[in-house]
Order: sequence, then structure tokens, then C-alpha cells
Amino acid sequence: MAVDLSVRARDFKDPELAKGLVQAIEKWAPEQAVLMEVCGTHTVSIARNGLRDLMPAGVKLSSGPGCPVCVTHNKDIDTVIALARIPGVIITTFGDMTRVPGSTSSLLAEQAAGHDVRIVYSPLDALKIAQENPDNQVIFVGVGFETTTPLVAMAIKRAASLGLKNFTVFAAHKNMPGALEAIIADPQLKVDALILPGHVSTIIGIEPYKFLAEKYGIPGVISGFEPLDVLQCIAMITRQLHEGRAEIEIAYSRGVMPEGNPVARAVIDEVFDTCTATWRGLGDIEGSGYVIRPEFAQFDAVKRFQPEVEPTQNPKGCRCGDVLRGIMAPNECPLFRKVCSPENPVGPCMVSSEGSCAAYYRYY
Repeated sequence: MAVDLSVRARDFKDPELAKGLVQAIEKWAPEQAVLMEVCGTHTVSIARNGLRDLMPAGVKLSSGPGCPVCVTHNKDIDTVIALARIPGVIITTFGDMTRVPGSTSSLLAEQAAGHDVRIVYSPLDALKIAQENPDNQVIFVGVGFETTTPLVAMAIKRAASLGLKNFTVFAAHKNMPGALEAIIADPQLKVDALILPGHVSTIIGIEPYKFLAEKYGIPGVISGFEPLDVLQCIAMITRQLHEGRAEIEIAYSRGVMPEGNPVARAVIDEVFDTCTATWRGLGDIEGSGYVIRPEFAQFDAVKRFQPEVEPTQNPKGCRCGDVLRGIMAPNECPLFRKVCSPENPVGPCMVSSEGSCAAYYRYY
């Protein structure tokens, strides 16, 4: 009898459906396979729900570079810290970024030293702060993948329409496909298939992933975030591997359309151009970052303030880069639990709520 892989909203906690999906995975799984999830929310869902323990012996679930805070390089953190030290500047950022260590400091440490660092929940919050503080320069720290980039692009357009002279953005946004190619092409890794990110895919659709199947023969399935979503995704992947196929499929049809969100992509293209970006653990990846276009250059914080940035140093002994590449599991890092913990993070993978190290620390 054919296995029905569809997951409906009311089925998210159905133990019988979960059992059927696990049986399908066991039926189709090859003797050995490495499946990498490249979304921090998937990392947390897999850990919190014990999905690794449900896999057949030869199927390994590996975490990749899916946490935007984690892949932000130390030199970018150091640049933001340098901006925070400029008199009259207000730094606005999402909460996780304040605790990420740079070479010698963090935004939280800078706040404790008297610099103005504020946590916001949206770029629009930063715009409001700029309007309420006309004598200060307000910088929004733009970190994230394609999911948050359109929001920042809209904030920049809004600032332009308002004629705001005291609002800028530090743009450290990245796009996912370039990082995936770096992972797949890494000679130290052997990834057999990818659990593709749901949030990012709502924006970009399936087209940017097709090179994985067509060029490298790597199957990929876009997953939702409930435990049964992930099990459905893994079942679809193992069926592809069993049948010798390599395709890009959607297991999250309630959230992702094949074409993605053309309006969101259009506003990204209007405000940003792609550039080479430096990823923690992966190095420089051509075309994987976003830079503010010349017509919006007045909102580029680095161009406006040209901060003096200290030499970049990586934390001694931290293996976040190898964790993000899937070279090692978080608990294989010599600092894990001994020196590095959520209360005393050495690297960003222990800071972010979506970080692999934080997930391992909490659930394993």
C-alpha cells in the first residue's frame, strides 16, 4: 500500500502519522546517508523533538549554516561595535546580536560601557527611534537571510520617502544558495541530501535550488517546522535516494509556492545588489551577500561613518566554523559545556536561539 506523505494542519500531533512516516523512512533509507538541515529553526525542531533518535542507524542528520547570527563573521561584528562607539550613534538590532562576541567586545558589553544599543523587533522600530531622536544617528544592524532582507529594503525605501537624514543600515544580509554550493563542493564533507529552509523558500521558491539536483545530483526537499513536517521531508528525501532520483521538492506547500514571493524579491533587487560576503566557517562566497545600491547609498552606515575597525581575531579554541560546515557536531567541540555555555558563550552558535550549539546544550 502506498504511503500517504501529506501532512495536514490537524495532523501535526498525530502519533499514528508520525509512526507511518518513520516506517517509510526505515523502508526507503539507504545503508548510509548524511542529510543536512540548513535552517536554524529546523535544527531546534529536530533537537527538541528527538528526531535524530528516530532515524535508522545509517541515516545521520547534520546541522549546517542555517543560523544567520552564527554565520555573521567576526569582522562584521567588530564593524558594528566600532559604529556603536561613535558619539551620538544609536545601534538598533535584534536581541541575539547583542550577545555575539566580536574580537574583543560585544554589543552587550558596549551597552554596559555606556553606548546606546537598543533591541528592536523590526526595522520599522528603528525608523521610529530615528524619528523620535532627530539629534542622534540611528543605525539598524541588518542581519539575516532572504526572509528578513525585504523588510530592511522596505525600511530603507520608507526612510527615503520620509527624508530621514539620521537613519542608516549596516547591511550584513546573506542569501542561502551560494552557501549551499560551498557546502556541497567542500571536499571534507559528504552530504547526500538537503533539508531546505522553509522561511527562506517562501521568498525565493524552488528555482535557486535546482542547481543542487542538476549540477551535483543532490536531492533537496523544502520542509516546514513542525516535527511531522520534518519527518515528512525526510521521508520524501529517503524515497528519492531509494529511487535514485535527485529533485527539488516541496514538503511545505501550505507555506511555500514554487515561484516564491516575486514582490519581496523585487524590493530586494530594487534596494540591494549582490556581493561577495564572508561567512563564518565558509569564508568568502561570491554573490552570497547584499550591498546597498548606489541610489540608496545615503542609508549605508559604513559608507556614511567609515568606522575604524580593530583587527579581527577569532576566539581561541572555538570551533563554530566547523560546526557550521557540518565537519563536527557541537558536542565534539572541546569548549562545549566546559568553557562555552549559553550563560558564557565563546562563539555565536551558543548565543543564538537557532544556533546548533545552543540546541545541543539544551536538548542533548
